[in-house]
Amino acid sequence: MKQLSLGFPEIPDKIYFRIGEVSDLVGVDTHVLRYWETEFTLIKPFRGKSKQRLYRRQDIENLLRIKTLLHDEGYTISGARKFLKHSQKNNPHALQRAPSAKVLVKDEPLLGLIKKELRDILTQLRESKKKEL
Repeated sequence: MKQLSLGFPEIPDKIYFRIGEVSDLVGVDTHVLRYWETEFTLIKPFRGKSKQRLYRRQDIENLLRIKTLLHDEGYTISGARKFLKHSQKNNPHALQRAPSAKVLVKDEPLLGLIKKELRDILTQLRESKKKEL
């Protein structure tokens, strides 16, 4: 499990999270998550074959930051949107949109996609290790 800064809760070490899990982690109802998804372009959950929303770690981290801005710091939706946009311009790595997942073809199962992503990560790790040597 990974602890985020700013006192955020621990996020389990998983690739995808269902909306109910995200709701529990972030501490808001599922309808709030769906609404925020329409208001903030940073939040784009992947949809599997079952059409369920599957959130990634980056989505959860962004949702936690949005919740902090709205609930703790008193921003309005439009104010939070402007703040996040300004934050991205000044520090592009501070908040990132989750990497877009490839759209699943009807015949390609979710596990096949995950397997391919893991292979890509392994390749990137091997390449970065070669550069260090």
